[in-house]
Amino acid sequence: MKILVTGGTGLIGSLLRSFLTTSGHEVYCLTRTIPKSANDISWNPTEGELLRGRLEGLDAFVHLAGENIAGSRWNTKFKERIRSSRINGTRLLCDTIAQLQRPPKILISASAIGIYGDRGADLLNESSPPGQGFLAEVCQSWEAATEQTRAQGIRVVNLRIGFVLSRHGGGLAKMLTPFQLGGGGVIGTGRQYWSWIAVDDVIGIIHHCLMNDRMTGPVNATAPSPVTNFEFTKTLGRVLHRPTIFPMPAFAAKLALGEMANDLLLASARVMPNRLNESGYVFRHPTLVGALQHVLQSSGNQ
Repeated sequence: MKILVTGGTGLIGSLLRSFLTTSGHEVYCLTRTIPKSANDISWNPTEGELLRGRLEGLDAFVHLAGENIAGSRWNTKFKERIRSSRINGTRLLCDTIAQLQRPPKILISASAIGIYGDRGADLLNESSPPGQGFLAEVCQSWEAATEQTRAQGIRVVNLRIGFVLSRHGGGLAKMLTPFQLGGGGVIGTGRQYWSWIAVDDVIGIIHHCLMNDRMTGPVNATAPSPVTNFEFTKTLGRVLHRPTIFPMPAFAAKLALGEMANDLLLASARVMPNRLNESGYVFRHPTLVGALQHVLQSSGNQ
């Protein structure tokens, strides 16, 4: 297949490009910098610029681009960057697809489990209604931006990605240093659910959705065993052979991170991957301890 990837230099995108290339696919990448290879295609989502002719005849689009939500303390300006990078970029891509003579057969567009908001211990699946809050609102608009592509008869998958476990980036990478130094602990009450996913499974799920015509609409990219923050903390401590006796009260998390703490650390979303389970996807790392052991052993941290 000829597959276009946006966000191809990010944590997931860079691994996906390598995986698809070694699997025999021809991978193209949208880039906001000067193209470095024949398969790099320029775009500027902020200015609405995209070379439409280069997208003709490609088989699939995987849209991962978006501002890192943990890249800075949230304020009005940064929240608008989070919002616009996802919604405007998706609209530009979908507007362009609508103008193609030979459009792709499938669009996989990233979303996040933030769409469910703070839901306590409720079991959530793809049929659950959206929640409230900044990230929930952003995710709803993000997914809505793909509707015109679905209306064209193109298969669209909205991939609701959970807390990604990787040694190269994301939340786990930021947690490792304090935990390795014995300074890790429960955040807030510890009762909030963290729905996690190993980065290897994110890549596997994207490939599964590309190849499985039954996969359409919202798909929860989370492992089948969500855990509370308390369970996550204690499991990470055991895998690292470190104590976890330094809790971070909710007020301290809010003091350090502001509004971001509410949506990323203190909110509870117990999300199940029903669509993946029904389609026969086999998780590489279905349990947290196995996923963490894989990540940390392969990085030489254990």
